[in-house]
Amino acid sequence: MRSSRRPKRGGPDEPDLWFVRMAESVAAAKPSAFYAFDARTGDYLYQYPLDQGIMNVVLRLHVDMFAGLWGTLFLGFMGLLLGASLVSGVVLYGPFMRKLAFGTVRRKQSARLKWLDLHNLLGIVTLVWFFVVGATGVINTLATPIFGQWQSGELAEMIAPYRDRSTAQELGSVQKALDAARMVAPEMSLSFMAFPGNGFAGPGHFVAFMQGNSPLTSKLLKPVLIDAQTGLVVETRELPWYVTALLLSKPLHFGEHGGLPLKIILALLDILSIAVLGSGLYLWLKKRNVSLEARPGALLNGSEKQGNSA
Repeated sequence: MRSSRRPKRGGPDEPDLWFVRMAESVAAAKPSAFYAFDARTGDYLYQYPLDQGIMNVVLRLHVDMFAGLWGTLFLGFMGLLLGASLVSGVVLYGPFMRKLAFGTVRRKQSARLKWLDLHNLLGIVTLVWFFVVGATGVINTLATPIFGQWQSGELAEMIAPYRDRSTAQELGSVQKALDAARMVAPEMSLSFMAFPGNGFAGPGHFVAFMQGNSPLTSKLLKPVLIDAQTGLVVETRELPWYVTALLLSKPLHFGEHGGLPLKIILALLDILSIAVLGSGLYLWLKKRNVSLEARPGALLNGSEKQGNSA
């Protein structure tokens, strides 16, 4: 196997780890092995299991429902429908609450009314959360076409003058290439490095993808094109707006910017969101049942009224 990328630095929770992704070839789309190393000593620590375990099943269900890109795009469409339901819910909420104080739950009324009040209360309280998760989720479902456009567009233009070069057989020092990237991006650190032959790098260059050191800029990337033999920087570019939007949406959607406390808060909000969805489904089912049962009575009452008026 060949490494398709240089070790990637661990995140804020794992600052002293390097992750190495291995694949059958430099140009392979999917990794076949993923290793963790101590960034201070270089010692091998463990191999991260790929496509295994219950969490992988949950992740795949959340990302693409085991249906690849089409499954991901379907989930994005569901996210758009969620946004439409939120807008319609807000439109209905105003007139409904004119005669009730905010937070009112009519516990002494029927079960359906109680659940309706709880649905409205939890829905309006979690409205912003729903919007943020829904909107960022829709953006994340477009990750494959967005990165594909970036790779075939701006990155391809950066590498285009050197496409006719053969793949470098004798690579220069990777450390020298990294030092050169740090010279042109002194306030940034390495996120990952694409090796020659990789789709992100072209045949004769390294591409160091640098990231900022603040909570915001650490989610963004700056590609630095480096000659694989001389270790000299050839070109660097800023991200297009659509890649910036994608990279910023990911930590908002997954809660990656606030550590464990934020993840716990987001988990609680997820539970409230499930309660909103569940209560909405319950109310819809009850409404259908009431409507079907009420039809004979409504028809009978209407007939009686017509007889009395006659």
